[in-house]
Amino acid sequence: MSTPQPTSPDPAALAAERAHIRDRHLRAAGERPASTARGLHHTALISSDVETTIRFYQDVLGFPLTELIENRDYPGSSHFFFDIGNGNLLAFFDFPGLDVGPYAEVLGGLHHMAISVEPERWAALVERLTDAGVEHVVHSGVSVYFRDPDGARIELIADPLGEMYGEHVL
Repeated sequence: MSTPQPTSPDPAALAAERAHIRDRHLRAAGERPASTARGLHHTALISSDVETTIRFYQDVLGFPLTELIENRDYPGSSHFFFDIGNGNLLAFFDFPGLDVGPYAEVLGGLHHMAISVEPERWAALVERLTDAGVEHVVHSGVSVYFRDPDGARIELIADPLGEMYGEHVL
């Protein structure tokens, strides 16, 4: 008995569905209500090793460590933060003693995190990734994709906040 193969979605049907969703939900900039949020306070990921995570994010990527405290929800665990610019933080937890397993891209999980960097710093950061031996892929001359020490996929993008590949998305 053969294993059933996944069927490829019909590109025309997918495009039609996207168009339907856009028509139903997307409003022009002048017609959208103001957001109830004031910004992203922090995104929290899990770290298998605090020291390794700090060396990668601070020393390789240039995101300064801003605080390292005990996690209030799990005694003995650390909660630490990096400045990623524009008043935003990238945070991590470690969970010593818990077997959280390896990083996995799963439904509802993190696919990747895109962090905007100044265009004049982008090329230097790509070079730092190379020098550190971090495998990476450059896309469209403005994005570089790589994985952090725990496998989370990160993108550094030279496009301004609110833009993607020359299109305004905000």
